[in-house]
Amino acid sequence: MAPLEALEQDFRLIDSSFRIFCAAHGIFTVEDFLVHDLYELEAFAERDYKQEKLKQGIRQMVSILEHKHKPWLNGMELLEDAEVNKCTLSSGWERIDVLLQGGLREGHITELVGPSSSGKTQVCLKCASHVARSYSGMVMFFDTGNSFSAKRIAQFLSLTSGAANIEIKKTVQQVMSSIVCHSIFDMFTLLDMLRQLKNNLTSQVGCQVRMLIIDSLSSLIAPILGGGGVHGHALMLTTGFLLKELANEHNLSVLVAAFILSFVLASMKHSYLQINSHNDSEDLILQHFNAALKSISHMLTAEAKLQIPS
Repeated sequence: MAPLEALEQDFRLIDSSFRIFCAAHGIFTVEDFLVHDLYELEAFAERDYKQEKLKQGIRQMVSILEHKHKPWLNGMELLEDAEVNKCTLSSGWERIDVLLQGGLREGHITELVGPSSSGKTQVCLKCASHVARSYSGMVMFFDTGNSFSAKRIAQFLSLTSGAANIEIKKTVQQVMSSIVCHSIFDMFTLLDMLRQLKNNLTSQVGCQVRMLIIDSLSSLIAPILGGGGVHGHALMLTTGFLLKELANEHNLSVLVAAFILSFVLASMKHSYLQINSHNDSEDLILQHFNAALKSISHMLTAEAKLQIPS
């Protein structure tokens, strides 16, 4: 997002005094303003001797954000964009591709959810290796738990290739040069990296990024959700908006891994019951739900035993 200083030329209320006031509360960019509590900011403005001017500046910022939108596209333009730019990337696992109705779609976010040690990282590494090998372009891998393993990717490549050792080594070198891994351990670093990636994709020519993988988002979200405040939820929303914008505007396939908790599973069952209550009895619906979960779990376990070396 642009710094507040960049808005002064077009909006006179966003002057130096307003920016100094915002900086005193940790607001330096438009995105900082988005995630800040406006009621709290207005309360601070009322204590200042320039309260009217500062409140006008706050209303000006809100107006700018409300009226900012992308150009309208008609149906034919959207169809052409989908056919030309929104391809489907194979995950490297045939059964997962069938489950996703073709694979990982560019322009979309695919969320990989499961309990701890259920194989989410293995799926992320497999997808990274397969996309980097089979499609021209780069794979960005944001690692939040030191789980990225170049050795595991090399094992995946050696399993799927029947070539000689020299050719396998060349393939591994080529694939690894197409995967860029960054270690990220807090939400603010993730937001900075996403903004940097967005700027690079906007200005970069000749180097295409095909996939962005975040493994995993849960470890970054958990620390900021404590305390019952709205700040953590605002950061989550900002992250979601950035990921959607990156996926749609730059035709990225975004794969995000996340933990699933027991209360989330209970909520899923409750929602499933509500949606299908008019079709079958509760016991039968729960049987279908649990059978679907077990089928997916068995599928991933079988694939892992078959293709992931120990």
